[in-house]
Amino acid sequence: MKQSVHQLEISTRGQGLYEFTATANAWVEEQKMHTGLLTVFCRHTSASLLIQENADPAVRSDIQAYFGRLAPEDGPYDHDSEGQDDMPAHLKTALTQVQLSIPVVNGRIVLGTWQGIYLFEHRVRPHRREIQFHLIGD
Repeated sequence: MKQSVHQLEISTRGQGLYEFTATANAWVEEQKMHTGLLTVFCRHTSASLLIQENADPAVRSDIQAYFGRLAPEDGPYDHDSEGQDDMPAHLKTALTQVQLSIPVVNGRIVLGTWQGIYLFEHRVRPHRREIQFHLIGD
């Protein structure tokens, strides 16, 4: 059994979904593990991770609009010391996830035909986000 770790940095331009499937898969292939499990972890409380459709961009815009309605920036929040978008960002992260587990088979991550791995940036301003990869396998 082998293990590998890697930190990926993603610079965002503000709210939105940022796909990094190709980057994750390239790193997994470099590790030369045939079978295993990739853990992807977002080291932030105002951004999250999604596995979502990567074919139709309307899916991503609809998801972002839906979460905007669920956690509006003008809500009655007590926590506002980091800006009007901060508490809604925390709520959106709480409703999604900061960790993904993805199988690795034949040296590649296993996703469905139309699936991609995304960082879901919930803040309005650009940020630099850290994503930690941990691969364990043979």
